[in-house]
Amino acid sequence: MSAFPRLRLRDPAIALVELPWEEPLAEWSGEHLAFRELPVGPSRHLVRFLAVDGVLYALKELPLGVGRREYDVLLRLESAGLPAVSPAGIAESPEGDSVILATEFLPHSLQYRRLLMRLPPGPSRHRDRLLDAMAFLLVDLHRNGVFWGDCSLANTLFRRDGDRIQAYLVDAETSEVHDSLSDGQREYDAEILVENVAFGLADLAAMQGTGDPDEAIEAAERVRERYRATWAELHDEPVLHAGDRQAIRARIRRLNDLGYSVDLALDPTSADGLVRLRMNVTTRRFHAREMERRTRIRALEGQARLLLNDLNEYHAWLEWQSSQAIDPATAAERWLREVYRPTLARIAETVGRGRDLVQAYCDVLEQKWYLSEAAGFDVGLDLATEAYIYLGAPAPETATTDSEPAVALDLERIGAEDPLVP
Repeated sequence: MSAFPRLRLRDPAIALVELPWEEPLAEWSGEHLAFRELPVGPSRHLVRFLAVDGVLYALKELPLGVGRREYDVLLRLESAGLPAVSPAGIAESPEGDSVILATEFLPHSLQYRRLLMRLPPGPSRHRDRLLDAMAFLLVDLHRNGVFWGDCSLANTLFRRDGDRIQAYLVDAETSEVHDSLSDGQREYDAEILVENVAFGLADLAAMQGTGDPDEAIEAAERVRERYRATWAELHDEPVLHAGDRQAIRARIRRLNDLGYSVDLALDPTSADGLVRLRMNVTTRRFHAREMERRTRIRALEGQARLLLNDLNEYHAWLEWQSSQAIDPATAAERWLREVYRPTLARIAETVGRGRDLVQAYCDVLEQKWYLSEAAGFDVGLDLATEAYIYLGAPAPETATTDSEPAVALDLERIGAEDPLVP
């Protein structure tokens, strides 16, 4: 038996101390080890998934230097609040020149193959959401001085976030953390993204029997274009007239819509009233912070944006119904008590344990939007909830097949409800 390795475990992963760290990962066996078989993409190293005390961990065996660097990078990403898997511990074996790296499996997440195999081949709104998420992830990493070095679909996990998708870095073997990145470093990382994403999409298209390498390259190039446009939006410093408040508000609103909070500074550039607009942009948590402040609900950024829209819509309906102004705190409390919590209670059994109930509520809101578009008026939350339950609360992260349930909804049952009723 090999010597026991140098082991570092982070709370709350202390229970992992009982694992056979002195053995190579491939040789771990026994009924007491609850391994899980999960579909994973290609990997240069052995990866196994193990459940311990109700938590699922990904275990990866790596060369010593590579594993140490990845663990340190993941710690830095976590401290900066960046979207990445969370490091749980590392076992270093200088004798074998190897490490076993443990990370927490990202709950409610999906790999790109499972997402895209459920869609028709080629461009689609859902695929665009996924690729946009990659562009935003690279922007967030670069703003914090992180050079990824291997940005690809295979090294990314995706999680549904309201009507959007959030991308998470899952492989940091080639990553480096600097105080800041040069334009050359950023462009090189973006070039790697284009090459890897094009390969991933072309490989998937070939699996589906619809190979079109030119379309895959064009789609990958659009990710870089979205990255560059977002980077410019965050870092440009336009010169404006100080009195042009509408232009200033519009720029702030665009950044808020992307999820960024903004600190504003106007620096005079000359005596003719021109000012340079400077913005200190924070992480993408603008709507999430506002949602937690108003309702104490913790949600992802895209989820929070949908929830706030629903809350604001209900607030407007309350004021219309009562013909008087209602303060925001009262509206929020009534929305929680009369809308949000009752809906969660209705869908909880169908959604089942282990699902993200906040995302499920967002799915009900999206169901409501689709039904309302088909009907030509707002069908109301009750009917949308009924339809969602009837569909079985579908979610790609929990489905066991690649086929979506198809249901013909009887729109005649809706009736002519008051379009203002949420």
